[in-house]
Amino acid sequence: MSIRELISIDDWKELYQSSGEKPVLLLKHSTTCPISAEAFKEFQAFQKGAENEFNYALVKVIEQRPVSNAIAEKTGVKHESPQCFLIKEQEVTWVDSHWSITKRAIEKAINQ
Repeated sequence: MSIRELISIDDWKELYQSSGEKPVLLLKHSTTCPISAEAFKEFQAFQKGAENEFNYALVKVIEQRPVSNAIAEKTGVKHESPQCFLIKEQEVTWVDSHWSITKRAIEKAINQ
């Protein structure tokens, strides 16, 4: 399963709606931040080892600021980056940021 890059607000809306059928793991990623680079590696490590039970998505927060802002507005979660979301049935069930984004933390979140 690939990681879908969100490049428009419509992409975000479509992804959010799809969480009613399949849970979404979304990473807000800053391409200039070394902490975000590590979070992205952890996100990818989880994605490569996981079953095909999620829709995986990424938004580059600098390049796609309007999409990042729309996510914060829709979810009610203050923007940080890196930031990882688990969204099920149009509801954020887990969110974490910075060094807390690890493969293990994602595994724990989905098993709760």
